[in-house]
Amino acid sequence: MVKGELQLLLLAREAEEEVGRLELAVANDREFSTELEPERLVEGPALLGVSNPIHRVQVARHGAILSTVHPRSAGASRLAGLRLSSGCTGHRVAGTLLVVASTSTNVGSGSGPPTAIGTGGAAASVETIATQAAIDTLKRGGNAVDAAVAAAGVLGVTEPFSCGIGGGGFMVVRTAGGPVTTIDGRETAPTAMTPTSFWVGSPPAPLPFNDARFSGLSVGVPGTVATWAEALARYGTMTLAQVLQPGIQVARHGFVVDQTFFDQTQQNVDYFDDVPTTAALFLDPDGTPHDVGSVFTNPELAATYQRIAHLGPKGFYRGAVADALVDTVKHPVISPTANHTWRPGVMGMRDLHTYVAPTRTPTHVNYRGLDVYSMGPPSSGGSTVGEALNILEGYPLSSMTRVDALHYYLEASRYSFADRNAYLADPDYFDVPLSGLLSKDYAATRRALITTTAAPGAVPPGNPYPYNTGVGEAASTALQSETTTHLTTSDKWGNVVSYTFTIESTGGSGLAVPGFGFLLNNEL
Repeated sequence: MVKGELQLLLLAREAEEEVGRLELAVANDREFSTELEPERLVEGPALLGVSNPIHRVQVARHGAILSTVHPRSAGASRLAGLRLSSGCTGHRVAGTLLVVASTSTNVGSGSGPPTAIGTGGAAASVETIATQAAIDTLKRGGNAVDAAVAAAGVLGVTEPFSCGIGGGGFMVVRTAGGPVTTIDGRETAPTAMTPTSFWVGSPPAPLPFNDARFSGLSVGVPGTVATWAEALARYGTMTLAQVLQPGIQVARHGFVVDQTFFDQTQQNVDYFDDVPTTAALFLDPDGTPHDVGSVFTNPELAATYQRIAHLGPKGFYRGAVADALVDTVKHPVISPTANHTWRPGVMGMRDLHTYVAPTRTPTHVNYRGLDVYSMGPPSSGGSTVGEALNILEGYPLSSMTRVDALHYYLEASRYSFADRNAYLADPDYFDVPLSGLLSKDYAATRRALITTTAAPGAVPPGNPYPYNTGVGEAASTALQSETTTHLTTSDKWGNVVSYTFTIESTGGSGLAVPGFGFLLNNEL
């Protein structure tokens, strides 16, 4: 990579049946070069906006993974009164990753998908409006962290079934010339939650998933606002009041409902209709989703953002928002004609008052000259992708046929996910054998089990403990998000942010907080 040149390659993973689009924008101080076809470009002052079908992840010569998503189908990205290009919503993203090229790696060389190169900064998200908010923040002098929070605020408006202030997430930050750090803003269990909270009957049996999900019981203590505040305080140059303005404006003035928004509402209609607050926000009076092409506004969320902008995190974790949030969890208001039973939760005010988003050490593996950083536990992304990359490093993928390369990729993924399911959990409660899972020697033992044909049935977990530098304890399975969203930003100084946040399943718990315009997660 040429010194002083910022090159951000954010290309979506190939999906065999569905190719999505990644919103990529590059802000330039002085120059711009690109291999993209002219008809695909939408140019403005110091800005390149790209909506281009991308087939695979490629960050540098060996094609290392930056983030893995299942792209959503093509649909209109939307600002009220303006139809823009489509984005992609990621599903089942295990974590958030950052790839840094070593000095010997020739980033962007060779053939492959189109590459945008600039010097002023870059942003990528699932939504044009959010990407634009990040670019505008960079153009106003903000850094990558400021831009990331600005984009996230917009996504909380336009992608309310995937993310928002009622959920949580993981942020990876590389500061210019400094170390890679992470912020763990995932939802936590209320102090009154027990291991048997989701068990009922005699003899006890776990609740069916939807009975557990659509309830106050499934709601974890939200961490998104704390994550934003922590990131800005540690690494940002702007205030919450400044970076939340784009989200406030979009919530206030609205955006155009696209097919994805409609479809995600439709799949939750039967439950949303049970909750008057949720129905009033996301359904028409006849109980159907808002029409594609209509303008959706959320003045309640605009006011909530304004409150947080004015008061900081305490505007969310204390006062009126906190009171309404806890009341919604503990006493869900359900329609007399509801078709389902909604169980109350156990969250208390103290759970909100004491929430913190801690910084944690990132995971790290070196894959063919690329340093790959990601979230450590409780996220499963860093260990799972890191282990898979360690396994794959033993194969000459570039000289293989496409079929053979995909075979080994899928088998490496199966073995790493088997370990993920067995050993990944909250490090505050389990000593996860992380160094063992990321050991090159351990990866060699897993690679030795892979043959030229697919292994039949489920793959059993391995034993990373002999390769672990700490003392581990077997962990219970930690389920990954059913739906989420991801964004990445960088700036001209060399700061980079990779941020994944979610409300868990599409539509979360189905409970919208009355008067404040956001859905609560179903993380638990």
